[in-house]
This record gives sequence, structure tokens and C-alpha cells, in this order.
Amino acid sequence: MVGLGRREVLAIAATLLAAWAGGWVAKRMGLPLPFLLGALLVTGTAAILGLRVFGAPLALPQTVRMYFVPVIGVAIGAAFTPDVLREAARWWPTLLGLAVFVPLAHAISFWIARCAAGVDRVTAFYGTMPGGFIEAITLGEEAGADIALLSVMQFMRLIYSIVLIPLAFAIATGAAVGSAAGAVLGHGTLTALDWGILILAGAVGALAGQRINLPAAIVTGPIIASGLVHLFGWVTAGPPVWLIDLTQMVIGASLGARFAGRGAGVLLSGLRIAAMTVAATLLLGAGFAASLHGIVGESWQAVLLAFAPGGLVEMSLVALSLEISVIYVTAHHVLRILVAVFTARFLAARILKGGAQG
Repeated sequence: MVGLGRREVLAIAATLLAAWAGGWVAKRMGLPLPFLLGALLVTGTAAILGLRVFGAPLALPQTVRMYFVPVIGVAIGAAFTPDVLREAARWWPTLLGLAVFVPLAHAISFWIARCAAGVDRVTAFYGTMPGGFIEAITLGEEAGADIALLSVMQFMRLIYSIVLIPLAFAIATGAAVGSAAGAVLGHGTLTALDWGILILAGAVGALAGQRINLPAAIVTGPIIASGLVHLFGWVTAGPPVWLIDLTQMVIGASLGARFAGRGAGVLLSGLRIAAMTVAATLLLGAGFAASLHGIVGESWQAVLLAFAPGGLVEMSLVALSLEISVIYVTAHHVLRILVAVFTARFLAARILKGGAQG
């Protein structure tokens, strides 16, 4: 936080304190992903209301989030075992299905944004990309989209998925799930050497992933590095529960803080459009899950989560919390991002001929 003034530092401290309080209350209420959802709800509400601390709005620099995201990758990598890798050969039907699902979901969502909500062609196209949050905003800005509306649409795609999926699973099964049922994410006890190896795996994995341009490198790089050290048996444990909770809190606070400064009209439009497109995408994903889960030998929850339009980091957190085939889910979300970005770039010139006003 070099270069920040006293007010900004106090605002960051207040944001983290509010996020922790929200997470604590959510955990006491038995909500799934309590520190993620609780922190998101409290900080997002404060940001929308424009609450200020010593003259500065609640805020959390995205660089802070970047230091914590590799923890998720390391935790996912801890699930790598030879048995899991052998099972991956069975996943080809849903991996192929995902290559069909992504452009189909994009097409349906694009139609909803254009015809049901009246969004201009460029903003609708990039705002409904079912993957690649940063890529969608970057490409949309270059193409002349309404960047404020596009950002809200893409952001709410992530938020709706984070909030709705764990609740839907709880309703469908008639019981508490994941952390709400007392599930924990820790993997045994870490020695000092274990800590050193996992920290090194997270740092080296993130840097190497960025160097070779892996999709979502800051999480996929640590997944690979952590997976290797666990496969070789150098470490048998993963990040402890308290660190996972802290990571959830930071991610939730960073997402919530992004609502600051959003105009009410743009925010409401983005909320409404994203609600329709996410609902359509989840219904489509449910159809794919019902058709394919028996073929790949995974639960319908795992397949639905693998096809969900949420972010890689956030959906991996959901899989960890709900104890659902985390390697399976993560592999599909990496492919989802690749397919979404590739198809968007391939189809943009054909669909956007009319420009923003077409």
C-alpha cells in the first residue's frame, strides 16, 4: 500500500473490518461460503450507499486480492492424486459438451440482452460473454461498448453465480451443504517445511503461469505447482481452514468494493439484465448436467458447477466449500474461459458489423 494516504489506509482497514464482521455473521447464520458472501454483502452494500470513512469510500486495492488468490490454487492442487488423474480420462464427454455449451449460452444471453433489454449490440455481445471477466471488459472497451454497463453485467454474472448456486444446492438436497454443514477445507497439519514448499509453489506457480500466458494464471499456475508437489509426495497437507476463510473474506471484500461509484441507473440495468442471462445459462447448464453426469460418473452438482457462468476462482471456492470434485470443476472452468474468449474473438467481426448502435 505504498503511496496511499492516511485516509485511504483507514478506508482499507475499515473495509477489511466490515468484511470480517459480515463473514462472522454469515458463519453464525450457517450460510455457505460465509466469509465470501458475508464480506461481499456488507462491503457491496456500503459501496452502493456511498458510505465513507474519514472522507474516503470503502476500498480494497485489487493488488491485495492478487496476493491471496494463489491460496485457492494451492488448495485446489492439494487434491491432486494419481487416482484423480486416472479419473480425468472419463471427463471427455463433458469437456466436449462444454465446447458446445459456451457458445450456445453466449448466443442465448446475447439475444436476451438485445431483444428483452434493448442493449446495444457491442455491449450486449461482450457483456454476456460467459467467461473471461477481464478479457470481456478489455475487448468491449476496444470495440466501443458502454463500459459501465458492460462491467456491471459481467460483475453480476459472477455475483449471481456465487450467491445462487450454493443456495440452490441446499434447496435441492433439502439439507445444509459444504461449510454450512460443518465441512472444513483444511488438509491435515502443516510443518514449517510444508509451509515453505506451499508458499514457494504458490509464488512460483503464479509467476510462471503469467510468464507463459496461462488463462487465469494467478490461480491456474499455483494449481499446477501445488498439484506437482502433492503428486510427488513432498507435501501431504493443504492450506488450513483459517487461511481459506481469510482468502474468502479478501475476495468478497474486493468484489464488493467494486460497486463504489456505480450510477443507480446503470447498476439497476446491469442487475436486471444479468439476472435474466444468468438464469438462462444456469437452466441450460442444468440440462447439460442432467444429460451428462451419469456418463462421466460425477454428481449432477459437480457437472452443473463445472458449467456455471461464475469466475474460476469463485467457482473453485464453491467447489472447495461444498466438497465437490474440485479438480473436475476447475479443469472445466479453465476450458470455459478459453472457449469463451476464443469464440468471442472469432465471432466478433461477424456479429458486430453494425457497431454499437446496430
